[in-house]
Amino acid sequence: MQQKTKYYKIQFAVIMKDFFKFTLATICGIILLSVVSGILFMISIVGMIASESGSTKVEENSVFVIKLNGMVQERGMEDDPFTSLLNKNDMENMGLDDLVASIKKAKENDNIKGIYIEGGAAAFDAPATAQQLRDALADFKSSGKWIIAYADQYMQTSYYVVSVADSIFLNKTGMIDFRGLGGKNAYMTGLYEKIGVKYQATRVGKYKSAVESVTRKDMSEDDREQRTAYLQGIWQHMLKDMADSRKVKPEQLDQLASDSIIAFASTDDYMKAKLIDGVMYPDEIKKVVKGKLGIDDDDDEINQILLSDMLNVKSKKKEKGDKIAIYYAYGEIVDQMASGFSTNQSIVGSTTVEDLNELAEDDDVKAVVMRVNSPGGSAVASEQIWHAVQKLKEKKPVVVSMGGLAASGGYMISAGANYIFAEPTTITGSIGIFGLIPNLSGLVTDKLGVTFDGVTTNRYGDFEYKLMMDKENSEEIRNMQNYVDRGYETFLDIVAKGRVMKRDEVHEIAQGRVWLAVDALPIHLIDWIGSLDDAVKKAAELAKIEDEYYTSVYPDKRDWMDNLFGDDNKGTYLDGELRATLGDLYEPIMEMRLDQQRNCLQARFPYSVKMK
Repeated sequence: MQQKTKYYKIQFAVIMKDFFKFTLATICGIILLSVVSGILFMISIVGMIASESGSTKVEENSVFVIKLNGMVQERGMEDDPFTSLLNKNDMENMGLDDLVASIKKAKENDNIKGIYIEGGAAAFDAPATAQQLRDALADFKSSGKWIIAYADQYMQTSYYVVSVADSIFLNKTGMIDFRGLGGKNAYMTGLYEKIGVKYQATRVGKYKSAVESVTRKDMSEDDREQRTAYLQGIWQHMLKDMADSRKVKPEQLDQLASDSIIAFASTDDYMKAKLIDGVMYPDEIKKVVKGKLGIDDDDDEINQILLSDMLNVKSKKKEKGDKIAIYYAYGEIVDQMASGFSTNQSIVGSTTVEDLNELAEDDDVKAVVMRVNSPGGSAVASEQIWHAVQKLKEKKPVVVSMGGLAASGGYMISAGANYIFAEPTTITGSIGIFGLIPNLSGLVTDKLGVTFDGVTTNRYGDFEYKLMMDKENSEEIRNMQNYVDRGYETFLDIVAKGRVMKRDEVHEIAQGRVWLAVDALPIHLIDWIGSLDDAVKKAAELAKIEDEYYTSVYPDKRDWMDNLFGDDNKGTYLDGELRATLGDLYEPIMEMRLDQQRNCLQARFPYSVKMK
């Protein structure tokens, strides 16, 4: 019996040994297979990415396809290559810089015969952004090449852009939004009264209307005056451009927007008004494009080049001669990067100062063009950037090219340049300062019953509490107003010095007043109406560059890895998903959140100018 027991134990030990041996071998095999598969997968992805990032060859008889949907802003973000590979047609975040550069390359490439613009529901971060894209398309046409546009619907600003096309087509059940500019603003004062919150505003400048949405229940006459002036100016510019292209009179288009709701009109009405050249289904537009390319109708192949492809097409321009830096400063001016989700690109004061100081010390850079597209923001950060521009200007010429918006703090950082260009529909000026602090006593004390008591060693040791929680705070408000007044005087001095004007001359046109570029020119807020290319030419002239020169863009685009893992989540997938989920609520919600992180002294444009 003992021998049998011993035998069974030995057999059991052998079986268990074999079990663990084979199990361990299987686990090791699975791990090894996973590692090898992962390595092979990464090698494949790297190869695909390398292929994507390589130079794109343009086939003969090609058409450049622009899908005009999504948001068009000053500068494009660097895409996640994995997303680009999986969704090559995704153009939800188009950069004006990428679009204009690609259109220029398409113009000079003999293999590209024309441009096909598809879709028309794009939004633009400013009127001048749409105008610059349209100007680039008009320049493309000057080469003798054609442009065709087709969409299921055209939003108003998208229609303005595509109106430059040789032919505009619409889906048989499509619509065109054509209504003029403007709209209603939300005034929150009545709501805050109900919950016991009162906003206390300290400002300088009767036109500085940023505070009115929380301090008034309607629009002030001063704000109405400035809004009417710049909106009428932009609308008249748009009407003239569209009328010239469509061979009608501006007055006809203007009347069209007033007679009825054009979005509800029939396609026959659009044809009669000469807004479009024809109606058809998507499959029929292919025949039109094929006809332009001289392709047999039976041949389904159309050589298409997308924006993502055009970015990798080599330009004919070579880097020869002296270097001129183009420095992009766009977005709200902030003291530090906003934490968590944020709405747009920001101009971080300390980072921008560091960048400008590096450009000042770079002997290879002979001149700097600052491309400014900003509503302003922190008055403190704006002044620091202005000071850095002054130091930069001591070593080399600085020319500013204003984009869609260069107002308030955006104007402050521009004012000290050697020369200022602006687009015809650039919004600028808004030279003023404001502070805004909520008083919560009506909510916290009167409604919720919370009371406060305590001691301080000095008279103003609890001034923040008094500003926000005490109804008897007139002295603290007066001190804050003095602070804002000094900020305004500093702003006036900066503009007077930069524009070679007297303080009172600046004050007369300042007071927070917003100006359209064509109106800012005669009052000397800018030097000329011109494009970014014009600004580069002027920089070369001021730097006395007689031979060849080339441009180099700063700062580098944000790396996709930073977009994916960066602490600020700017431009990340999550931010995009949040924007898509919230829709029109995204901007106001993010605005309220950012208000908690903003400097109390603001030189900021009073409202959004995004256009659809």
